[in-house]
Amino acid sequence: MSTNYEKIIHQNLSEFFAQLPQYPEKILGAKRIGNSFHISSFAEKCCISPDMITLSDKPSFTPKAILISLYAIHANPRPMRLEPFKSFKDLPNSMPYQGAFAANSEKVLVPYVIKIREKQRTIKDIFGGHNGLSNMGGDFSFVIYPFPKIALCYIFYLPDEEFSASATCLFSANALSFMPLDGLADVAEYASWKIIELVS
Repeated sequence: MSTNYEKIIHQNLSEFFAQLPQYPEKILGAKRIGNSFHISSFAEKCCISPDMITLSDKPSFTPKAILISLYAIHANPRPMRLEPFKSFKDLPNSMPYQGAFAANSEKVLVPYVIKIREKQRTIKDIFGGHNGLSNMGGDFSFVIYPFPKIALCYIFYLPDEEFSASATCLFSANALSFMPLDGLADVAEYASWKIIELVS
């Protein structure tokens, strides 16, 4: 029996493959093999095919797979623009979601900030990321890519005698070109939980 997730994924895949854009591999930032497209998503191998999405070579009917299918149907030829990075609160119509975003994507990282600093090279390597820009502030920062055209910049402050640790998550400048707002919030949440998984 199909789950609601499975139905949404199949609907989105049908929409994408029914009106396949010209040079879809370039638009997705993917490698094309036959009629399927291979990308890195949430630091896992992902295959987008007409009948399913796989993560790490296993069929996936999860919220992550819904986000991947949303990324596919929002594919367009625009190049990703990294800067200026944008906070979630600066994205249009984000007000109702700001509390949940801060709790699920930023505050969840606070207990792990020291471990994240120790393992940041591994995190960057697995996500195909790099160091944060020199003007980002914080005690350390890095940029990761949960999708080929969507980047997240994480900025961390270490705890000291006066202040507790903190974590901030920013989006690449035109991230909304490739994912709707609620989807972007979920992308950051799942990326943050993947970071926690990598340091735990």
